[in-house]
Amino acid sequence: MKNLVIILLLFSAISCDIFETRDAEPPDQSRSNYVPATSPEILIQNLIDSFADKDVVNYQNTFVTGLSNRVFTFIPSSSALSRFQNLWPTWNIDSEIQYFNNMKTSVPEELPVLLSGLSLSPGSFSIFGDSLKYNSPYFISVPQINSEPLIFQGSVELSMINVSTVWLVYYWKDNAIEDNPSWSDLKGSVY
Repeated sequence: MKNLVIILLLFSAISCDIFETRDAEPPDQSRSNYVPATSPEILIQNLIDSFADKDVVNYQNTFVTGLSNRVFTFIPSSSALSRFQNLWPTWNIDSEIQYFNNMKTSVPEELPVLLSGLSLSPGSFSIFGDSLKYNSPYFISVPQINSEPLIFQGSVELSMINVSTVWLVYYWKDNAIEDNPSWSDLKGSVY
């Protein structure tokens, strides 16, 4: 018994200060510009910022989930519909998040994905029942390692609903412009 006490005292004397307090670690510095979408304009800005920040959580926060009786629906551009025909029948919120996460991990960490061209003007929104419809052209530039960025452009039609004072997207239709790859092509290619 005496040897056990000596061993324990010896162990506690030479231990690595296990009972010492340590300095607090600095909090992670998020690049997020997310603001609760109390207006449709803020929702669109959050969508733009989620691309620049490559922030999956903020991207997901732009869509309806279990907060509404609405189910998210995505309608791809006609060219992407035929190109990735097996993908779209089961496309849902989880698919949306998976594509965004895959895109994020394919881009060099220090470079933002540019989503531009989306209009924040009141004229791009129209009321339809309990929803707002939004129409706007878009331009997406996805940086690549050792090559030129991939460019996607077209126009987007979104339907939004206000759930507990926050605007969320529940319907998305993508339209290609001429022969340019569209947002649907981006989704299909990285999913």
